[in-house]
Amino acid sequence: MKPILRARNVSKVYRGDGVETWALRGVDLEIYPGEFTAIAGPSGSGKSTLLHLLGGLDLPTEGEVWLEETRLDRLNATERARVRLHKIGFVFQSYNLIPVLTALENAAFVLELRGAPRQERERRALEALEVLGVRALSHRRPNQLSGGQQQRVAVARALAARPQVVLADEPTANLDSRTGLALIEHMKRLNQEHGITFVFSTHDPRLLEHVRRTVHLEDGRVARVEEASV
Repeated sequence: MKPILRARNVSKVYRGDGVETWALRGVDLEIYPGEFTAIAGPSGSGKSTLLHLLGGLDLPTEGEVWLEETRLDRLNATERARVRLHKIGFVFQSYNLIPVLTALENAAFVLELRGAPRQERERRALEALEVLGVRALSHRRPNQLSGGQQQRVAVARALAARPQVVLADEPTANLDSRTGLALIEHMKRLNQEHGITFVFSTHDPRLLEHVRRTVHLEDGRVARVEEASV
């Protein structure tokens, strides 16, 4: 089996006011189809940066990033956006819901960008909202939803598009224990039943208990990799 995502000797340096800040230093990582994997580490370890590089939201200073046979770091911004639109679902820690749209419209937004017919995109968005337990809130706007409900809508938006891989940045960080565990169970079910690949950036022990592989970052480097016992 070939990896769906690959980082090869990836480094990322942020420069500002004459100061260089190394977020990542020579990271190698392979993600295979169907994985349920976490990138873990303390704040500032580089886990969110790595997640953004894997999804083509940012470019490495050095190294290569591949999605299947496509080298993302050689694509321009428009080309990377097209790849993300059709193959990658993102769940951001800050939700990034569109304030003027309802939960249903937010969940259907990626499908609308793809040009899917209205009936199809609403059907798939409602199915995703149902899976996440927020279908009854489909006509509410983000400011009428709790933080946990907004997070579920954000996950529904990613999943309604049926991407090959979902990259989720601290998906449970702002959720209470009950909501966080329910969301983890939903994502596990989608991984197991539909084969969607999940990669998380997290330091939440609740989520780390459920992943099958944990890649630990320290100071921008892979410190160790742990496989869950079967």
